[in-house]
Amino acid sequence: MQTRPITMDFIHELISYFYWYFRPIIKGFLRLTTRLCELQRICYGEPKGGPRTCGVENSMILSRDPDIVKVIKSLDEQISVGAFKSTQTEKEVLVNAVNTILVTKRIKRDLHRQFEVSLRHCLRQIWGYKQLVQEVEKLRSEGFDSENLEHERTLLQLWALLQPGIPLTTRKTKQWQNIGFQGEDPKTDFRGMGTLGLENLIYFAREYNSTAKHILSHSHHPKHGFYTSIDTFTPSVRYSFAIVGINLTHMAYRLLNEGCAKSHMFNVTDAKATLDHFHHLYSYLFVEFDKFWLSEKPRDIMEFNRIRDLFENNVRTLLAEPTTCLKIHIAVENV
Repeated sequence: MQTRPITMDFIHELISYFYWYFRPIIKGFLRLTTRLCELQRICYGEPKGGPRTCGVENSMILSRDPDIVKVIKSLDEQISVGAFKSTQTEKEVLVNAVNTILVTKRIKRDLHRQFEVSLRHCLRQIWGYKQLVQEVEKLRSEGFDSENLEHERTLLQLWALLQPGIPLTTRKTKQWQNIGFQGEDPKTDFRGMGTLGLENLIYFAREYNSTAKHILSHSHHPKHGFYTSIDTFTPSVRYSFAIVGINLTHMAYRLLNEGCAKSHMFNVTDAKATLDHFHHLYSYLFVEFDKFWLSEKPRDIMEFNRIRDLFENNVRTLLAEPTTCLKIHIAVENV
């Protein structure tokens, strides 16, 4: 009879089970000895930003208190109906949630004013992140429409930002390949990420114009540039700026949806994260991926997937730290 080998995953599952089982006892003991509930200990003991907000979120998720469960459900419902889009409505919703928690945890408001302020701030960041996920998903699910004048204007603005002084001969032209699209009409390249891919590119090209153009210039590098297509080998060596950009949109989208970007988002702003913060994360990925690609000195485009995956793993490792705040270092390596 074969016995199942003990693995790290099995040990982790065992520890998680015992923690879940004994968690109420541990919490009760700590409340008795400190006279503070878990949320208070987090808000008073953890630094502002990722450590505190992530701690509050995890505590609420693991809570078995039916009133806390109701608070979570209520806030989720408010996000789904767009309540956080109005500053006044958002304030009312958060005040009600905090009041419920104060009553449930038997916390005296007059003695713990700072806790009330800190908790409300954490709730705003937690559900602000969920609102951002919805906003990003809306852009991703909106396909690029060449009949939509706003979409077309944005696309033409991207060309103007990256190729100033060089006019397009026609709307459909191989000139688009000069900035890294695959064919004569860029709309086909946006199919996977919708208008989110375009919005990311336009933000990067507008807010970090000189850096974007410098990275685009790597297309002329004789050894480490990308090919026209990231999927198939072609003899034309090019740095597919736009295609790689859309790949990085997909990466940023996954990091956001999987919750990996929470540490950064909670640390990068004292308020709730916005679309601009997501675009900033994307810009960070673009700048750092460019450096990483060049440092790896790839033989050819067939190494793209390997290098992209390695880069993503490095980013995920950084984001696993609750104190992480990803900052863009503008200096781009000359090649």
